Amino acid sequence: MGYRVVVVGATGNVGREMLNILAEREFPCDEIAALASSRSQGSEIEYGDTGRMLKVKNVDHFDFTGWDIALFAVGSEPTKIHAPRAAAAGCVVIDNSSLYRMDPDVPLIVPEVNPEAIDGYKAKNIIANPNCSTAQMVVALKPLHDAAKITRVVVSTYQSTSGSGKAGMDELFEQSRAIFVGDPVEPRKYTKQIAFNVIPHIDVFLDDGFTKEEWKMVVETKKILDPKIKVVATCVRVPVFVGHSEAINIEMENELSAEQAQDILREAPGVMLIDKREDGGYVTPIECVGDGATYVSRVREDPTVDNGLVLWCVADNLRKGAALNAVQIAELLGRRHLKKG
Repeated sequence: MGYRVVVVGATGNVGREMLNILAEREFPCDEIAALASSRSQGSEIEYGDTGRMLKVKNVDHFDFTGWDIALFAVGSEPTKIHAPRAAAAGCVVIDNSSLYRMDPDVPLIVPEVNPEAIDGYKAKNIIANPNCSTAQMVVALKPLHDAAKITRVVVSTYQSTSGSGKAGMDELFEQSRAIFVGDPVEPRKYTKQIAFNVIPHIDVFLDDGFTKEEWKMVVETKKILDPKIKVVATCVRVPVFVGHSEAINIEMENELSAEQAQDILREAPGVMLIDKREDGGYVTPIECVGDGATYVSRVREDPTVDNGLVLWCVADNLRKGAALNAVQIAELLGRRHLKKG
């Protein structure tokens, strides 16, 4: 006996990936519904590689009564309207937007890191999925924190255009083509040219000079991993289609050698250690596309601080950073609370 599952925002990048992963992991669905805005109503979308086509329904008119789980892959504004409706109807919402992440009554979950926190979902019947960059970082940090107690993290991100949705990917493609054929390049989605460039600006600026994306990494890491950890982030958009990368400097309370850290990461859930000190002995974004692991490379000791490590971390942001993590939350919810059969 399986679940009745809804994917809200099924026609977007993350929504399509959610459908792919539900099918790929053989999530026990007795019934599945694909929802989107009125613009997509009546269109068809494939359920993974199963050959089964789902007719897209209008979320505005959908009745969530009797459905078990709703995976939300839409922005904060539509989530604000429809997530409370679903939750009130008894359907557990797993939300990929930033709307509920810092709500004290909503658990913010990365299953490999803080699975026990999911037990608080009943307060609002909503569970939050973290920011894509936070998700992969805390998967890498968790086993090191358990071993040596992390006190401070300095992270610089190299985030792909798919983090901005289809419009961001399209802009990278169109600008790259324009440059090659000599056409003018005009930014639309981004504030500066993204093709053959990097932009140190993701989301809106805050009063202290940081961006909201950088703020998210700070507060979400504290909520998921440990409120005592000090975090500072610089988030950069790079001309990559899929896959976020991070250079992470870590300070710890206790000593941990690079070799010990490698041994720990090699056995850590959700982590794939690829760390050969030779040409090509590391993972880049293009190699992680379509994979669910958080890849860690270039683990080394930081000689400028006591008990410091530096590492390189890469993941498919549409998967571990969004869709896969949401499905893993659904699996965790099923195991701990919504047992069927």
